[in-house]
Amino acid sequence: MQRFTAANMVRSLLPLIVICLILVVFPTLRQNASDPVREVDPTSSERATAELAGYPLLVPRGLPDAWRPTSVRTNAGSASAGDPVTLQIGWFTPEEEYASYVVSDDPRDPALDDVLAGATDAGTAEIDGETWQRRTTDRGETALTRADEGATLLVTGSAGDEELTALAASLEPYAP
Repeated sequence: MQRFTAANMVRSLLPLIVICLILVVFPTLRQNASDPVREVDPTSSERATAELAGYPLLVPRGLPDAWRPTSVRTNAGSASAGDPVTLQIGWFTPEEEYASYVVSDDPRDPALDDVLAGATDAGTAEIDGETWQRRTTDRGETALTRADEGATLLVTGSAGDEELTALAASLEPYAP
């Protein structure tokens, strides 16, 4: 009856502990310390949004490789036909700043409202033949907005005006 001893329990648990440590430590060691930016692929979220959106979806295209997509969110996975649909994509820019693009047919969507609530009007900007409203957010960042066929488009972030303008100018109709 010496099978159920503390020493036997430790010997039994030791391989499991080693496996768990490997699973936790290995991904950490694989991270590149010189480049901590993790890129994402926004194509599946763009496709899901385009399939449900009640508006023609505009998405950024043709940005240089130095623009690295780092986040993407959409509510298309939980939306039904006719529901408001929002797409939000964030980038790490060539100037090592953050730029965000949001498109939604719900003006009260938090992705829009969090940025535009309290923003002050700062005139307009003509970008690629379209007139954008220029606003200054509570954080002092520039926000470019415009309406397009029932949707609100927003370009904002800590990036400078030149990079935000480049992002706004890159918008094209979604094509799979």
